[in-house]
Amino acid sequence: MIDSNLKKQLLEGKVMVGSFFKANNQNMVEMMGYAGFDFLIVDNEHSNFDHVDLENIIRAADGVGLDTIIRIPSSSEENILHSLDSGATGIQVPSLRNVDDVKQFIPFTKYYPDGNRGMNVNQRAAKFGFIGSQEYFKMANENTLVVVHVENIEMADQIDELCKIPEIDVIFIGAGDLSQSVGKPMQVNDPDVIKIVDAVIEKTKNSGKIVGAWVGNLKDAEIYIEKGARYLGFLSDYSIFLNALKEVGKQVEILKRIEPIN
Repeated sequence: MIDSNLKKQLLEGKVMVGSFFKANNQNMVEMMGYAGFDFLIVDNEHSNFDHVDLENIIRAADGVGLDTIIRIPSSSEENILHSLDSGATGIQVPSLRNVDDVKQFIPFTKYYPDGNRGMNVNQRAAKFGFIGSQEYFKMANENTLVVVHVENIEMADQIDELCKIPEIDVIFIGAGDLSQSVGKPMQVNDPDVIKIVDAVIEKTKNSGKIVGAWVGNLKDAEIYIEKGARYLGFLSDYSIFLNALKEVGKQVEILKRIEPIN
């Protein structure tokens, strides 16, 4: 959704709630939109989407007013180009280790004069050429959201340099991976992990960047919002489905224990 105002709303200070999306199912995309989410983080790092799959997911999301951010499997030019040309609102880049890696891929996210993204208007993001090329280039540069993960101690230590890169919009804290990076896997509420997370949040806010985070429950979401996070990845389609199935499973067990009347 290249004419999205997601970035504008975030910059205005609004909390925007998204969810990670892993299932290759367009009906589920639409249901997530009807549920009230603002955006989906389409997880092409841990799922198995091809380029056609991604474009169809983006198309379904557009139909229900959902922005789409593609978590790409790596920061290659090809991954960035296909995601944005398909009409995604932005990209989210994981598995980074140093600021130089970020500086290398950033030009692929913007057209001239802000970068050197591969230029083509006969693609979905540009409405296949039905809008003027200069209008499209300007819109894409202004509205494309660039989200960078901080999910290891190396990137946390470089947060000051990371925040100096003007094209980055959101610093996304992956507390799960970060906890593993400091030798305390999935202990996201450990004091050592919280100390690092809080330092990243403060430096991100002070730089004017947007703080983002994954949260797995309402309590953690409230804590992150109170600390200043505005871009939330709340649960995922799979975890929502899993939670629902667990509850249904309890009812199934009750039904199995009922003795029929002869």
